[in-house]
Amino acid sequence: MTGQEYVFAVLALVGTISAIRLVTAKNVVHAALYLVVTLSVVGGVYLLLAAEFVGWVQILIYVGAIVILFLFGLMLTRAPIGREALDNQQRGIAFLIGLGILGGLVYLIQGAFSWSGPRLRPSVGTTAQLGQSLFRQWVLPFEAVSFLLLAALIGAVVLSRRDDRP
Repeated sequence: MTGQEYVFAVLALVGTISAIRLVTAKNVVHAALYLVVTLSVVGGVYLLLAAEFVGWVQILIYVGAIVILFLFGLMLTRAPIGREALDNQQRGIAFLIGLGILGGLVYLIQGAFSWSGPRLRPSVGTTAQLGQSLFRQWVLPFEAVSFLLLAALIGAVVLSRRDDRP
């Protein structure tokens, strides 16, 4: 095994443990911190695959912005953060949806990779191709998510504000 494969094995182990702890955490803040670890590991895997742009975007945007916004919204709204916030009786439906998502991901991964010899090799793409695809096809969904996050932040501020007027 090469050094890169050892690093990948460590990242895979850390990512798997943190992802399992993310969905089994009994505290929302702890779950958000496990999400930070999981997303950081994903960024590390991108860096390991020599996709530096995607790796740093993953770390900066998801770890640095989305999770912080999530924690900020939790603290501003004074939402319950203990066991009562995460106790949901729809585990069966969630399991079925998770299996459906897993099936879709397996299908997409099989289509994105081609077999050449004994190793799996990803299809090659450049940062320029990624940028063109992002700004031609995905600008509207990207901006819609940005607007949704801004609305959530404004809503958290409005809900947390004390209105002392009669």
